[in-house]
Amino acid sequence: MTPGPEGRRTRAPHRVVALLQPPQSTFALACAAEVFGDHGPAVPARYTFEVCTEHPGPVRSAAGYDLLVTAGLDALERADTVLVPGWQRPTGAEVPPPVAAAVRRAHERGARVVGLCSGAFVLAAAGLLDGRRAATHWAGAAALAARFPAVTVDPGVLYVDHGDVATSAGSAAGVDLCLHLVRTDHGAAYALRVARHMVMPPHREGCQLQYAEPPAPGPAPDSLAPLLEWVEGRLDRQISVADMAARSQVSPRTLTRRFTEQLGISPGRWLLDRRLAATRALLEETDLPVETIARRVGLSSAVNLRRRFHEALRTTPAAYRRAFRLAALAPDGGSPRAGGRTARTGGVQVSP
Repeated sequence: MTPGPEGRRTRAPHRVVALLQPPQSTFALACAAEVFGDHGPAVPARYTFEVCTEHPGPVRSAAGYDLLVTAGLDALERADTVLVPGWQRPTGAEVPPPVAAAVRRAHERGARVVGLCSGAFVLAAAGLLDGRRAATHWAGAAALAARFPAVTVDPGVLYVDHGDVATSAGSAAGVDLCLHLVRTDHGAAYALRVARHMVMPPHREGCQLQYAEPPAPGPAPDSLAPLLEWVEGRLDRQISVADMAARSQVSPRTLTRRFTEQLGISPGRWLLDRRLAATRALLEETDLPVETIARRVGLSSAVNLRRRFHEALRTTPAAYRRAFRLAALAPDGGSPRAGGRTARTGGVQVSP
């Protein structure tokens, strides 16, 4: 803690420490570094990002070059979030006991532990996923389930967040989970700033599918991007699935199929998610009454907004605003989740 403006004290940034293991996945590591790393003056720094490994020194990457890592497992003792960006060892290889023990100790003292892609194997070896749902790359789901039968592996979703432990599917799903964690820590508006700096598309919820359904024979379906952009600019209006289909000049059934193929979600669910995302940003950044926000995001009334908001986030708009408005105005940009362990699956709370 250091003195802040007008005698206030500021909190140190949230420390994220990535645990690297040879051969290290460069893509999973890059996903985490891009989200939690330094974004320059455009985005206020609320995280620090470090790397460590069991045996400090050169760490071979899956891309064929070495990464020089100077910190050992003791770095996990200082982490607020321990992140495992993949586990590329051969099938059946054991997670080194010192690695599993260090991850377990970090969790026991209150650090959040996150596994990206095959990093879920390390969390499972540490016993952090026993009796819980977990995500991993669909290609490794069967192996994870067979090796750790106490873990409920969901092979379809993008990520699962239990608050203290989170896992994601492979590749870009790691970015989705990391942005979700930023949104959980600091609100939708701050996460949007990070995503914009990365030139990322709108956030995907964890319950969306890892991969699209195989397209039907014939011409490839048109991109939904123009429609999504059109809807995003009209959230204050009462837009139905039929309106969206008419805009795309297809039937509602065809539109639903395209959403399932391209986004892994129904058009109605996507539209509600966008309305709720807009609600969260307005709660964080403005003092507008809930009734006014409801009209601006197309949820018609304060009663409807409160019901939808509670169904999705298990909290009220007023409580959400108190938490994130205080965090946004505080000099430390502190996280309202600090000290709490909330179970979520793609931003929707579930029982741990």
